[in-house]
Amino acid sequence: MNVLITGGAGFIGNNLVRHLIREGNHRVFNVDALTYAGSASSLNDLKFNPDYQFTQTDVCDPERLEQVFRSFQPDWVMHLAAESHVDRSIDSPERFVKTNIVGTFNLLQIARDYFDSLTGTKRDRFRFLHLSTDEVYGTLGASGKFSEQSRYEPHSPYSATKASSDHLARAWHDTYGLPVLVTNCSNTYGPFQFPEKLIPLVILKALSDEKIPVYGKGQNIRDWIYVEDVCQALHTVIRAGEVGETYNIGGNNEQRNIDIVRLICALLDKSKPKAHDVSYTEQIEFVSDRPGHDFRYAIDADKIMTLLGWRPQENLNSGILKTIAWYLQNADWTARALKGNYNLERLGSPDARSQDQNNN
Repeated sequence: MNVLITGGAGFIGNNLVRHLIREGNHRVFNVDALTYAGSASSLNDLKFNPDYQFTQTDVCDPERLEQVFRSFQPDWVMHLAAESHVDRSIDSPERFVKTNIVGTFNLLQIARDYFDSLTGTKRDRFRFLHLSTDEVYGTLGASGKFSEQSRYEPHSPYSATKASSDHLARAWHDTYGLPVLVTNCSNTYGPFQFPEKLIPLVILKALSDEKIPVYGKGQNIRDWIYVEDVCQALHTVIRAGEVGETYNIGGNNEQRNIDIVRLICALLDKSKPKAHDVSYTEQIEFVSDRPGHDFRYAIDADKIMTLLGWRPQENLNSGILKTIAWYLQNADWTARALKGNYNLERLGSPDARSQDQNNN
């Protein structure tokens, strides 16, 4: 298959590119705008791979996207390009509206025109997969899980723009017949994640001997999944999923934020112990809570497991151990990611929201 991936230089995209290349029988064209969270150099080892191509292109540039479709002739489109950090959406919601809504609209329109031009086997096998988040469903109480039938109730600019893009993707299927599949994924972690997200942030703050910020009292609950499991799920859905359907992807790993932080500290205590048996937990500091902070997310992934046979392979301990090992071995990648007046002091600190957003 010719696979066009948007956002392929970002966190999940980077891992998905590698996954598809490893699987074989796929040629991958990576389209990425290379914002702060995307790095083409992260895929330098694929630079001379004949099955990999890259172009620095924004999904908000329809003319360039049309050129990519014409030249590459994709069989599958996997749309991952998005602004994704909740705190940033609170600071600068206009960027999220532009990329997540307008960018998705551009891609759907171009994919529709391209699909309408196809015939025969090429038309039969074309698929458009849209990656979204569990945050579109809002928040849960102490019990229950989000299913594919859950009502949308987004609370942040990020989740509202992703909800909008989900609706656009489904509308292009229902109205124009574009063969769309939608996936809503729980909190993902692993290698190549930009260090503003909780797990890499905690790892890097701990290793830098800095305070580890935890919102509120750390009681908010998330369902965690390792990134390679997500890549396997996305590949399964686009290969075997039913057109027009939505599939929720979750790892069945619900944990309070404070328990995730303490687990990382405990694993670091063993893998990279500090002097005098001092624990990394002593660096934990509770900070003012995020505005509109959803209490709990949990995904019911029964549909993808029952109908498509997918199962997550990593549990929380094994996945976080792999993630810690990767960040310990790739300090140069982290240093490159944090270039350009963007630093760990800002991450996780609500007080920093007043800082100049141009630094992002």
